Parts: sequence; C-alpha cells; structure tokens
Amino acid sequence: MSTGTPESRARDLISSVNVQAGPDASPLGILTPLTGPGDPVAGELIVRGASLGATYLRESGIADIRFVVENDQASAADEGMQRSAVAGLAKLAVVDEVLAVVGQWHLRTAEHATHTAELLGVPIFVENGHNTITARHRRTLFRTYFSIADRVPMIIDFLAEQKLLRLGIIAPNTVFGSMMADTVEQAAATAAGFSTVRFDFDQESTTEVHDELRKIKDFEPDVLINCGVVRTNYMVINQATEIGLLPGTQLLVMFPFPMRSDDYWRLAGEAGNLVIWPATTYRPSWPGLTRIGRWFTDRYSASFGSFPPDNALNAFTDVTIIGQALAAAGAPDREALLAALEAGTFDTWRGPVSFDRGDEHWHHSPPEFMLMQYQAYGQSFDDAAVIHPATTRTATYLAPR
Repeated sequence: MSTGTPESRARDLISSVNVQAGPDASPLGILTPLTGPGDPVAGELIVRGASLGATYLRESGIADIRFVVENDQASAADEGMQRSAVAGLAKLAVVDEVLAVVGQWHLRTAEHATHTAELLGVPIFVENGHNTITARHRRTLFRTYFSIADRVPMIIDFLAEQKLLRLGIIAPNTVFGSMMADTVEQAAATAAGFSTVRFDFDQESTTEVHDELRKIKDFEPDVLINCGVVRTNYMVINQATEIGLLPGTQLLVMFPFPMRSDDYWRLAGEAGNLVIWPATTYRPSWPGLTRIGRWFTDRYSASFGSFPPDNALNAFTDVTIIGQALAAAGAPDREALLAALEAGTFDTWRGPVSFDRGDEHWHHSPPEFMLMQYQAYGQSFDDAAVIHPATTRTATYLAPR
C-alpha cells in the first residue's frame, strides 16, 4: 500500500476521478469511515470501489459523475459515531446537493444516516448487514448486500446438519456484535437440540477476554462463535488459543475477515485453520462473474495489486446502479432517480438486479451466500472450501477433532 493514511489516499483517489469529470457531471456523495474510531481500511476500500464505478460509467458512456466524500467519523471522537455520520449526511444532502449517497459501512451509523436521508429525500445505499433498516420500508434506502438475518438461518441449518449443537458465543457491544449474537441465539432457541452460552464485552475498552473464554471452555462447546469486529476479532482468536479452547473447538466467525487471507494467517496463526465464515459466491475462480464483474476485478487488480474484497465490490455495484438509473431517469433529479431505481433492472457482477418492495427485502437485492472454510494452513481465499449449502459445495466439511 502506498504512503499516507487511509483518508489521504482516499481523497487523492477521489480527486483523480473528479478531474476526469465534465462540467455537468452528476454529484454523488460517499459517506464512509476514513479515520478512527471507525474502520478506515474499510472506508478506503469502499472509496476504491466507488471510484472504479465512476470510471466504468464514464468509459461505457452510461453516465458522468463526480464525488463529494465525507468522513463519517470526522467528529466521532467528540460527539459519537452516530452524530458524526448524520452531520456528514446532512452536509452532502443540503450543502453539496448530491443526488445520492453510498458508503455506509458501520451498523452503528447506518440507522441514523438512513433515517436522515429519508427525511431529506436523498437516495442512500448501505454496504453492511444491518437487520432492520430495510424492513422500515424507507423509500430512499437501497441495499445490494445480505443482512445478518439472511445468513443466520443458513448457519443454523449447517450446524444442525453437522450436529454441532453446543454454541459458545462471544460478542462485542457493537451493533453488529449484539445484533449477530441476538439473531443466532433467537434462531438456535427455535431449532431442535441447541444450547448456548454467551458473553459480551465492551468493544472500545476491552483488551482481554480470557475469563469469558474460560467459561465458554467449561461449557464444552461444539462451536466457538466469534462476533468480534475490527480490533477484537483477532483478540478473541489469539486469547482462545492461549487458554486451549482453540484449535480443538470449531471456530465460526461472523464477520468475513478471513477473506483477507494474508492478514488472516499472519494474525490468527495456525489456530485459525478450519475456520468457517459466511460469504457471497464472489471470488476469483467463481464462473458466474458477468462482463461488468470481470471489468471490475481486472481493473481493481491492475490498479491496486490484489483481488478486490467485497466491500469494494459493493461500492462499485451501488455506484454503477445509480449511474444506470440516472441514465434511465433522463434528468439529474432525486425524485426521478428514485423512480428509476424502483422501476429499473440493472447490470451487476452477478447478473440483473432490481429492487422489489416485499416485506422481507424492501429495496434490497441480496446476493447468493454460502459458508466457506479454510482447510489447510496458509490457504488462499480463492482456494478455500465451500462447505454449505449442498448446491454450491466444493468440499466436505472438516472438523477440528
């Protein structure tokens, strides 16, 4: 990675994209974390994907767009993540008069930002798995990523199939951690044979969870379910290894950080082998990538030297959908854009996408998803096994004992 910070690199990239825009380019907002206490690495990846979306739209003659980027963590240290995100959204909508916004990554900020977008009438795309925001039936909210509620039933089905019924859950008190742990507990409570033990910890202040992990070990779980994110995901793995809970217990992580395979093996070590995580079908060897998907993966690899992670893909997808909708709308107007988004069908990496208004997936078109497992130490993400569901399985599940 080049020198600088995630924020400086992201802003430099946006400047290089905007300099190519024409005088009548449509303004889009990127509201994403570029500093702490959020996840600035994710924000930079989102900016990369969005910038390539603008390039694709321009080169394809579909639309000409320019970006206004706001760090949704700009004032978080002083007034909290939610207020900071709302301030950034309001500036984009009212001062910069963007036609739409992409880039919301944290579940902690998404509800507040999408509520504000609805009040201000600006379309917003969310890049995370929040359970309930699309269920609120907001006209301005759209999503192309799967939710926590989408993936948990698949996970419970797999665990029941393998008779892995004793679940030890450890979760930070983030929205993601709490929502994921709650959803797993609720699903397990309605399925036959499951028993659970759960411990929560403070995401910001906790530096060790040995005592909680020892209590989970005493429970003799079949599975350690790690709901950690960002700073704490590897903390849980490393400390579970120190007390002997790993590697003998099946590790299931709910945030797909193992997909960054180089980082994963460096930080998790050999105890991270046989980990399971939920993912989409998207990866280099997947034969279902469409022409636009291949354009994106090829251009990202050439520009940044690696295969793009799915948060970059999501931002690219959302920007190109907005561009296609702008072309169909025929006018740079929010109301026309909203109507086009609701009525249209759009070309994406996985085929055509449209936004129905059903109870379960309101303005939400999730991709196909699956469970993946590393089955050898040092394995690459693309070589990881798909172990569930049976329709996409590439290898049989391997248990740690």
